[in-house]
Amino acid sequence: MKKTVLRYKRVLQRFFMPAIVACVSVSMSLAQHDAGPAAIEGRWDLTVDINGKPFPSWLEVRHSGIRTLVGQFVGTGGSARPISKVNFTDNKVSFAIPPQWEQESNDMQFQAALANDKLTGTIITPAGKTHSFTGVRAPALRRTAEPVWGDPVSIFNGKDLTGWHALGENQWIVENGVLRSPKSGANLVTDNKYNDFKLHIEFRYPKESNSGVYLRGRYEVQVMDSKGMEPLSGYLGGIYGFIAPLEMVAKDPGEWQSYDITLVGRVVTVVANGKTIICNQEIPGVTGGALDSNEGEPGPLQIQGDHGPIEYRNIVITPAK
Repeated sequence: MKKTVLRYKRVLQRFFMPAIVACVSVSMSLAQHDAGPAAIEGRWDLTVDINGKPFPSWLEVRHSGIRTLVGQFVGTGGSARPISKVNFTDNKVSFAIPPQWEQESNDMQFQAALANDKLTGTIITPAGKTHSFTGVRAPALRRTAEPVWGDPVSIFNGKDLTGWHALGENQWIVENGVLRSPKSGANLVTDNKYNDFKLHIEFRYPKESNSGVYLRGRYEVQVMDSKGMEPLSGYLGGIYGFIAPLEMVAKDPGEWQSYDITLVGRVVTVVANGKTIICNQEIPGVTGGALDSNEGEPGPLQIQGDHGPIEYRNIVITPAK
């Protein structure tokens, strides 16, 4: 009986073990070469190398229907762009986006490889320039408890630029308690960095001017002459390219206006001129013109000075403890 059992075991080992090993090898090979669409789905913080300098970018990939992958993309400038189809095979991802600006004639081309849950690849701009980039998964930034707020801090003293610095040749001046950019020039950022906070800021612009307030230096709340326009993400009160305000509450050019903004993780609430126009909405990723794509880190407040004359005053931050 024992001899029969031993012979049966040998038969099993001879005929079935190679098949089992082959199945395991095939499974491992498939895992190495094609992880499936789920591997690329999600949000990615990208860093693009342009002439040796890092610039932020962002990508989201999600499925539409059963087999099709779609998404949206933020380049080093401009707004979030929809992607009609994302190709993903053998851990290679690619897509093309039509030109965003009138002077562009070619599609932007995106190609990358996915390995160890990181992206490396190249972007070919509509102008034909090729830039390399790397990408990591964007942090969720979900908070597990309600914030405990500290004391309000005035971060503009109404006298000079103490606590701020220009990103380039400075054109900002302080007059009569007002922080002014009389012409297009450099953006202005705080020396300090912040995580979760509440912000009060007042602003005034001339007709057809444009600015923005970048939360943590990454998420732009649009400041723009927008009275009478539709409430879109690119106009006053919107999170640029991502979140549209509920209504348009812009005043006439030359009038002082205000934002009261709360940012906790990715969740933002915007009160403009006393009305809540965005309520507890998630910001998907960095907006065009961000300082960096390091979303898990604290960041400064940045105010835009390169899109026309703008004035600010009464800038107060209440940080979370």
